[in-house]
Amino acid sequence: MKLGLHYWNYSTPADPALIAPTLAESVRIAEQAEIASFTVMDHYFQMETGQSVADEPMLEGYTTLGYVAAVSQRMTLGLMVTGVMYRHPGLLAKIVTSLDVLSGGRARLGIGASWYEREQYGLGVPVVPVAERFERLEEAIRICLQMWSDDNGPFRGRHYQLAETLCVPEPIGGHPPIMIGGGGEQKTLLLVARYGDACNLFATGQEEVAHKLDVLRAHCAAEDRDYDAIIKTVMYNGPVLDKPAAFLADAEAYAALGISEIQVLPDRHPVSYTHQIAERIAPAVAAIG
Repeated sequence: MKLGLHYWNYSTPADPALIAPTLAESVRIAEQAEIASFTVMDHYFQMETGQSVADEPMLEGYTTLGYVAAVSQRMTLGLMVTGVMYRHPGLLAKIVTSLDVLSGGRARLGIGASWYEREQYGLGVPVVPVAERFERLEEAIRICLQMWSDDNGPFRGRHYQLAETLCVPEPIGGHPPIMIGGGGEQKTLLLVARYGDACNLFATGQEEVAHKLDVLRAHCAAEDRDYDAIIKTVMYNGPVLDKPAAFLADAEAYAALGISEIQVLPDRHPVSYTHQIAERIAPAVAAIG
């Protein structure tokens, strides 16, 4: 089982001048602990949850990953996940390619249907019906795949038209893996079966995750896609350091379902959190078969 660190909150420490060094130190610790992936959110306002409010600090995701690429050497880097409405797909392919080249081939395209309408309305990002968002999501994935192929010709879709799909330099070592985030059974998991190298589900319980994987398996059969070729990952939003035994039991149960990566989210000062994850959690997760 691989472990991922999802760095979702920039509020601690409170001084904005300390955001960058705190981020860099967290990355350094994660690398030393052989944490496999490092992800950040694709938001411009902080999410409105029981733990956060919209006007807390938030950084643009790909700019942040460019910084992380410069202070790391090994971890896979990506957004969890890119909101399809925030960047034109042709530009998104170039952005992810740039991250891949500058990180030595470590980029992963996490992508999904954007949902946070407050920030979209607030910043003037077009808000479209859900069905259209998924149409755009599929076209965006197809555009990225074409730009990462030998086909530099036009793309003619319903929502996007590109006169040419030139992408130079190319990503290092083939196209960055595409991770499609979300558990929607009719659309999201169908797109995973059709295009995804990996999926990301919320760790909402073993029965729920098993059900989502069964749905994915059925979509793979319908699409003539090898289910086992898709990497399955989960985002774990429960307590980890406060309840390590429960977390590790959950990780083992998810591994038995075929999950190969579990991402954890700091719930305190990120340097302290990452230190404790490195010392108390990472070795045990690595030992899960």
